[in-house]
Amino acid sequence: MSDFISVLTHGRKLQGAVKELSIEELHDVASKLARIIENREKKEAEAKIQAQAKKAKIEQLRQQIEDAGLDLADFEQFADSKPAKKTGKKRPIKYSIKDKDGNVTNWTGIGRMPLVFADAMKQGKKLDSFKI
Repeated sequence: MSDFISVLTHGRKLQGAVKELSIEELHDVASKLARIIENREKKEAEAKIQAQAKKAKIEQLRQQIEDAGLDLADFEQFADSKPAKKTGKKRPIKYSIKDKDGNVTNWTGIGRMPLVFADAMKQGKKLDSFKI
């Protein structure tokens, strides 16, 4: 728990922390806190109303399923089936270069050009010379 919350929720700590505030400043703090409480209460009331509406909609759908002569178990077969994952094929390597340290760098020709290739091109070499 943060120090602020610790002070705010403890009576004596709070009293010690606000002892230098004037009465007007205390009223200002109290009105701000009251506004925060009011907003929180409104949000919680809205959330409760939404939860009740969701519960009513679920009950309505359950009743429709029951009226149609179906059971929730009838839907379980569809929940188990997942769409097949697409297995992407890797792109073929088009270019390969060996740098001065002996490390081999491969590139498909798509996306940002590796620095090894860019440096070689600056030295006047053609990209086609690295083609596999």
